[in-house]
Amino acid sequence: MQIKTYQEATNWLFQQFPSYQEIGASAYKPDLGNVRLLCALFENPQNELKFIHIAGTNGKGSTSSMLASILTESNEKVGLFTSPHITDFRERIRVNGDKIAEEEVIQFCNQIINAKLSFEPSFFEITFVLALLHFQKSKCTICVIETGLGGRLDATNIITPLLSVITNISLEHTQFLGSTIAEIAGEKAGIIKNTIPVVIGETTPTTKQLFQKKAEINHSPIFWAEDIPFDEQVEMPLLGAYQKRNFTTVQCSLDILNKIGFDISNKSISNGLQNLSKNTGFFGRMHVISKEPLAILDVSHNLEGIQQTLETIRILNQGKLHIIYGTSSDKNYSEIISIFPADAAVSLCSFKNARSLSYDDLEKISKEMTSHPRLFNNVKVALTSIQSIANKEDTILVFGSFFLISDYF
Repeated sequence: MQIKTYQEATNWLFQQFPSYQEIGASAYKPDLGNVRLLCALFENPQNELKFIHIAGTNGKGSTSSMLASILTESNEKVGLFTSPHITDFRERIRVNGDKIAEEEVIQFCNQIINAKLSFEPSFFEITFVLALLHFQKSKCTICVIETGLGGRLDATNIITPLLSVITNISLEHTQFLGSTIAEIAGEKAGIIKNTIPVVIGETTPTTKQLFQKKAEINHSPIFWAEDIPFDEQVEMPLLGAYQKRNFTTVQCSLDILNKIGFDISNKSISNGLQNLSKNTGFFGRMHVISKEPLAILDVSHNLEGIQQTLETIRILNQGKLHIIYGTSSDKNYSEIISIFPADAAVSLCSFKNARSLSYDDLEKISKEMTSHPRLFNNVKVALTSIQSIANKEDTILVFGSFFLISDYF
């Protein structure tokens, strides 16, 4: 078999190595053995690169992108590995904002086919090794790596970084990471490496004690970003108080990087924030797509992230709030729906990905809701319909899943 086109390559990747993004829990492989074998097959590219490793429940994507953009403005050659993608697989792997070339994806898939592997790596493991090879080939001076799930057994945890960052902890992926905050924090703390400094974004008494103990065991200097006040002179391009908290995590990280040999100026920080989308492809977080009425897309999908999004909207909204909500079937959607403002007009929407709650499921859910939501199976149709009935001072919020936002684009 020989792959000739990019479409064939991505089809093969998803068929041979199903992703968590596509099929959910059955794609998760909590073990580092496969990724170590893959890296060895390509002569361990991770050994020639420098890393910043970022884990957390919410905010790791924003934090990763802000750091990558600021480092780009500091004249570094920056590899950025994130997940999931929204419209194109190549969004996951960038160098100074530029996506990996289609030809390189094709070539790598053919290499894997020709290797005739005796083991079955996951989609995420394959993708991460591709990223490492691309960053090595591009001669990146620093690579910002976002974990997939958890930390301790995440495929990215084979790297030894210059700095580890944990943004925050809340209940997520409990079928993999544990049913309590302490258990999940223990998994995230698995990225703390021996003698490597670690920045912690936000804590609770439970997580702070756990992180402190893990850092002491590993002789790792630990820094608490929540102790740093947000500099109100900083012009944030991202909406939401939670993004200010993410930035304090970034600022704390930059202070450490400056101490270990980087040269990051205030001008680079300012330029990095203003050029965030250009330098990283960052979008889909409180993404304003129209005004009068104000329409915002957001990829928040777990309870804590959605609470933060709704709090930001509460401050912004001048009229009636119209919610268009779509979610995967494995999310705790009943609890999420219960926190929607009582006076909001709610619409429920399915999306193309197989993990979506089906239209039939949405009908069943709607019958249990007092708000009598409208139902849609296409987010563009939903948005156009709501825009036609909303007043110009109203706000429309589209959120609940990366897949829902992907369907819009």
